[in-house]
Amino acid sequence: MGVAVTVKNFLDRKDVQMSAKRYGIDALSAMAQGLFASLLIGTIISTLGEQAGLDILVTVGNFAKSATGASMAVAIGCALKSPFLVLFSLIAVGQAANSLGGSGGPLAVYFVAIIAAEAGKLVSKETKIDIIVTPMATIVVGVLVALLCAPHIGAAASYTGMAIMWATELQPFLMGIAVSVITGMILTLPISSAAICAALGLSGLAGGAALAGCCAQMVGFAVMSFRENRFGGLFAQGIGTSMLQMANIVKNPRIWIPPTTAAAITGPLATCVFRLRMDGPAVASGMGSCGLVGQIGVYTGWVSGIADGSKAAITAFDWLGLLLISFVLPALLTPLIALPLRKKNWIGKNDLTLDL
Repeated sequence: MGVAVTVKNFLDRKDVQMSAKRYGIDALSAMAQGLFASLLIGTIISTLGEQAGLDILVTVGNFAKSATGASMAVAIGCALKSPFLVLFSLIAVGQAANSLGGSGGPLAVYFVAIIAAEAGKLVSKETKIDIIVTPMATIVVGVLVALLCAPHIGAAASYTGMAIMWATELQPFLMGIAVSVITGMILTLPISSAAICAALGLSGLAGGAALAGCCAQMVGFAVMSFRENRFGGLFAQGIGTSMLQMANIVKNPRIWIPPTTAAAITGPLATCVFRLRMDGPAVASGMGSCGLVGQIGVYTGWVSGIADGSKAAITAFDWLGLLLISFVLPALLTPLIALPLRKKNWIGKNDLTLDL
């Protein structure tokens, strides 16, 4: 009993909290920010450079993308409230995990960075030579765990992603609904759909369905709550995040019905009618209309397809599908679905109000 109390007191003093919130919400959400600040923004910059014929922007974007592993690991370290020496040491750990994890690199970084950060926190400032001990422990533990586990984590993530993509190609209607609804709900929850899509390498038709679901939530909530939140809420949710509605969902879960139903409609339309594919970076599948990253990802895939000969040209039908699935249909369907719910008072006057 005494040993257990001593261990608990030590962990509390080191701020090592083994909880679902710390690891499943805080760390994953921070990881998404790390992804955005490296892979996503790098993709946007390099795409702009390619389209404008500015090689310097392509170079800048490529450097940003090359720092993906380090950026994610440091972001996770911040979420875990790591001391500075641990935080800086996670740069090497993140690079190792991302490289060894292959296509499942983000998921490998997630697990490895958590272990390395907590190991570093445990020894931090426990010796008189902290400047040597803390970074050494963090890097050695992190890289060893990466060497042992990252390839297997990456392979498992890759197989899972491929299975989802294979099932979507085989059953585009049913899987279009499932992937769209689930990914969209994850985006609105305080966890990261972008990180999950990146970790699973979700692209192709499955990526298009995921994009549809995320846009249904973001654009749907933005338009449905316009009477309460006006233009501030329209932009904050439409090109920001539908996660802003999470507190209102907890108070009244029924407000989640319209955008989720819209996702169940736009998902199969994306897969069966428009054959909307995410052939850009997988992480963009889980971004929806946030900063238009999802749409840029689709466009990047089109451009790459033309370059490698797999796509003849970007057609008017391509643009129509992207615009309808991303913006028009969520904006029309969600408030229409919400009308009878408002009439039945399932959605009250201030149920969608944000504190902006």
